[in-house]
Amino acid sequence: MKILIINPNSDPQMGKEILTSTEDFVKGRFEVVCKNAPGAPAFIETYEDMSKAAPGMIQLAKANESKFDAFVVACHYDPHLDVMKEILKKPVIGIGEASIKIASILGHRFSILTTDEHSIPIHEELVRKYNLDDVLASVRAPGREVEESREEKKYLEIARLAIEKDRADVIVLGCAGLTGLDRILHQELDVPVLDGVVCALIIAAGLAEIG
Repeated sequence: MKILIINPNSDPQMGKEILTSTEDFVKGRFEVVCKNAPGAPAFIETYEDMSKAAPGMIQLAKANESKFDAFVVACHYDPHLDVMKEILKKPVIGIGEASIKIASILGHRFSILTTDEHSIPIHEELVRKYNLDDVLASVRAPGREVEESREEKKYLEIARLAIEKDRADVIVLGCAGLTGLDRILHQELDVPVLDGVVCALIIAAGLAEIG
């Protein structure tokens, strides 16, 4: 089995980090390849960034359909996921879609941790699209009070706020760039912490396996 992870941005380092984070889950059971969308912005932060990523994502999808058994869109906004599903006849899973749907199975209320406050409304709209807003506890991003903290510490702090203040019992990492942070946070928190890339691979691999 081969699964292609489409990274909607053009940052090669993020592509490497995404692949590294999948190793503990994959364990050689199938092959995972990650490709960046050509011509895309370095980061996907706004609706404009998403629109600029579309041509490269479509190009990757059409060029690789015959080579892979399933596809993952590795941005938590799930940019152009509907287009990818329309183009491809094989399973296509978004990391936002996968992580919040699995979160709704694992607990009563989930919170999404994102990188910037301006992205909070985009995540909230995505949750509404999937009809899960009634089980969304909150979407939180590091504020000024934790900006100077180390990366792991600031996300640990807002995760604790989500659990204590918002009554979340599952934490979702709302950015592919946070991949790998789930293991660090899980050691400190008494709730599941979900990496969207791994969640998407769980579903994509299962669907590909059953044809």
